[in-house]
Amino acid sequence: MKSVVELLQALVRIPSVNPEGDPGVSPGGEARMAEFLKDFLSPLGFLVELEEAEEGRPNVIARAPWTSEGPDERPRILLGPHTDTVGVAGMTIEPFSGELRDGMVHGRGTSDTKGPMAAMLWALKETAHLLAKLPVAVDFISFMGEESSQPGSRHFAKHHAAKYEFAIVGEPTSLEAVYCTKGCLWATLEATGKSTHASQPHLGENAITKLMAILQKLDTDFREELSRSSHPVLGSPTLNIGMIEGGTRPNIVPSSAKAVIDIRTVPKLAKEQSTAEILRQVLHDVELLEFQEFPPMEMSKDHPWLSKIRQAHPNLVLAGAPWFSDAAHLSAAGLPSICLGPGSIDQAHTADEFIKVTDLQAGVEWFTTFVKSLAEKS
Repeated sequence: MKSVVELLQALVRIPSVNPEGDPGVSPGGEARMAEFLKDFLSPLGFLVELEEAEEGRPNVIARAPWTSEGPDERPRILLGPHTDTVGVAGMTIEPFSGELRDGMVHGRGTSDTKGPMAAMLWALKETAHLLAKLPVAVDFISFMGEESSQPGSRHFAKHHAAKYEFAIVGEPTSLEAVYCTKGCLWATLEATGKSTHASQPHLGENAITKLMAILQKLDTDFREELSRSSHPVLGSPTLNIGMIEGGTRPNIVPSSAKAVIDIRTVPKLAKEQSTAEILRQVLHDVELLEFQEFPPMEMSKDHPWLSKIRQAHPNLVLAGAPWFSDAAHLSAAGLPSICLGPGSIDQAHTADEFIKVTDLQAGVEWFTTFVKSLAEKS
């Protein structure tokens, strides 16, 4: 490959749709991506391990080149995009073509997050001759499963986070340093009642009306309670009632009703108590059936690693984001992390996903400059 554009095209042409969100589209795609990354990084001197977070779904752990005979005891940082993408249903372009057209590379993952990945990889290729001599080891880690329950970063955080002192997680942030993000709780609520004929509703118990009463309370009193935990950058927590179902026929009093809600949290709220526990306190006779909780993230704006980045990039912009990412799990494990990469989040998950070539090249320049700056004394 002669350019970062060709590298990105090769990445896009390896379908790696997350199997949890869209099973059967590209079986084993994350594993094929991992093998490609191993083949790319090994000739650059990286020691590459494919570590399965789940069966057949590996993280890539590539340790920076080291030429000394002794153990590599340098402080370590990591560059960490994810290998999976969202599904391709409804796309208006060929999802895995990697077509170069009108100054843009098109296809699923070009923005989120194979574009940032390509920029990181090409920067490591450009600086490969320096990596073994740097006072800091720059490892490359890729996480599987980010677009669903994020088992890749959870597994890495549990087993490896303590070995690192800083992480840059690849996401399309327009090269802004996203140092704080909201967390999220996805929760399924279930109300149960008693079925009877609709002509005699007083003999039954309507699960839908029971559930609606709780949803109304969540949308008013609970929403107001959440707003008290506002963040200066991220704003207030939010609540969305995203799905609701219940009943079987109009002439039967429903015995079951379910709703799925999305609560976006901020660091202050998460520090006080888990969102699931806060939610349970207001549900009363409605059951919290299942939930997934993703932590918010916040890194100090005065952290020494942000100061190091500013030495290389004096115009660095710090930003917050309402979405969550692999960085949150690293941060929760005690590893200071930011999200950063070329491309815009506005193109992520879209029907005609793309990244501008100029943005991609700017990403290579950003990461190359950053890696080179590590050789300089603070």
